[in-house]
Amino acid sequence: MPSMSTKEASSSSSFSSTTPRWKYDVFLNFRGEDTRNTFIDHLYEALKNKGIITFRDEEKLETGKSVSLELFKAIEDSMIAVVIFSKNYASSIWCLDELGKIVEYMKEKGMTVLPVFYDVDPSDVRKQLGTFEKAFVAHEEPFRENMEKVERWKAALTEVTNLKGWHLVNRYAEVSNAQQADQSNCRKVPRQESLVVGGCR
Repeated sequence: MPSMSTKEASSSSSFSSTTPRWKYDVFLNFRGEDTRNTFIDHLYEALKNKGIITFRDEEKLETGKSVSLELFKAIEDSMIAVVIFSKNYASSIWCLDELGKIVEYMKEKGMTVLPVFYDVDPSDVRKQLGTFEKAFVAHEEPFRENMEKVERWKAALTEVTNLKGWHLVNRYAEVSNAQQADQSNCRKVPRQESLVVGGCR
């Protein structure tokens, strides 16, 4: 009869062989011009101060170019995606492409997705109203031959906004809000290894 330690070792081995392994704990999806020098910087520092290895994408993506394969790979290698919606989020094709990939991975691999509404009404994001409506009107002309892509972006926005998240409306409480988001992320991550910050232009 196998000893208790042998059973435990067998159980542990079986668990580790079936448990998915991630290279990163968190991937941040955000509109750079809205949040890079404000909320994102505070969140980045809060995570960094906890000893989490961080990666911040500083490359300038030219208008019209799609998301780099490296960022798509980073999404696939992450356990959690935090999506920060802001007023100009939907005007970025890069942000929307990242979001589409995040939703795809959420459905296929069970990725945890946490939305943050930064000075924007969640209903505007969900129903594409206000600045989100204006952004999609602007997308119609360049994507008139590929409206299916635009519809996928809209569906992704609606799907993520239906998830539980945070609504941040006080710019003067950015440090506190960032720390709250950091604490919540830490509770969801069993072992913080690293953070990928994929900013949108």
